[in-house]
Amino acid sequence: MASRLRLSSLAGRRSITGQAVKVIRTIYNVGEDAFYTFLADDGWAIASHIALSTLMALFPFLIVLTSLAGFFGSKELADQAAGLMLEVWPKQVADSLSGEIHDVLTTTRTGVLTIGAVLSVYFASNGVEALRVALNRAYAVMEMRRWYWLRLESIGYTLVAAFTALAMAFLIVLGPLFIEAARRHIPLFVESNESILTWLRYGITIGALVVALIILHTWLPAGRRSFFQILPGIVFTIVASLISGIVFGQYLARFANNYVTMYAGLASVIIALVFLYFIAAIFVFGGELNAAIIKSRLPHGVSLQAAQSLKPAGTQA
Repeated sequence: MASRLRLSSLAGRRSITGQAVKVIRTIYNVGEDAFYTFLADDGWAIASHIALSTLMALFPFLIVLTSLAGFFGSKELADQAAGLMLEVWPKQVADSLSGEIHDVLTTTRTGVLTIGAVLSVYFASNGVEALRVALNRAYAVMEMRRWYWLRLESIGYTLVAAFTALAMAFLIVLGPLFIEAARRHIPLFVESNESILTWLRYGITIGALVVALIILHTWLPAGRRSFFQILPGIVFTIVASLISGIVFGQYLARFANNYVTMYAGLASVIIALVFLYFIAAIFVFGGELNAAIIKSRLPHGVSLQAAQSLKPAGTQA
């Protein structure tokens, strides 16, 4: 009887060990597939394209933001929104651009419906188009939609992002009023204004980042994917971006003078560009990771493109 129990226990341990080894092997294979596909899809080159496009789109986007804020009668909202956008950036990177951003935000503009503002919206949408190219490559899908519809969609995303940034900034402005009202009713459960506002800013920024990543992975590239299919890449992007920001911030704290010595007046731009390059590479790899996981779960003979078809599975020929 005792020997049977020992054999049963040993068999159970072997089964658990075998399952653990299988899981580890699967994770390794998926990660390896994502990495080599990232290289095959020119992931580093695409990341540099995204970084440059994003940096070039940043200031036109801020012009749009300022114009919209002035249209609604409060240019201070644009300053709040810009600060909120840079909240999760390393302090050294945000500080390197703060002067230029302040100049853009404090420049007086006549209104939102100017030729300059329209061109700013168009150029700001280039950043969205760069992300679309990256995700289409990562998910191995062909873009069949008309180019003008894609551009209009990118412009729509840009305007929605600007309105959302202003709305979040408005919440931050109203934050102290909400906290003061809560303190009067539940003083024992309300901490200092500064502490709560700090957590509120980080919470809103990270929440907006999560929502933006969900929208980008779901609707920006061709084809359709479920929420659980894009979730691993989103989690990886957020965690890796936060780690990258911390590490890059520590690096700049020690060696920022190297950029000043090498690039002189361009140091702030190069610092921002390098940071965006790392974040873009992480974003692209997140898409490749999702694609690798989708491929690993497909039945034999089903292609990655078919799995992301716009048609439901039951209506396919």
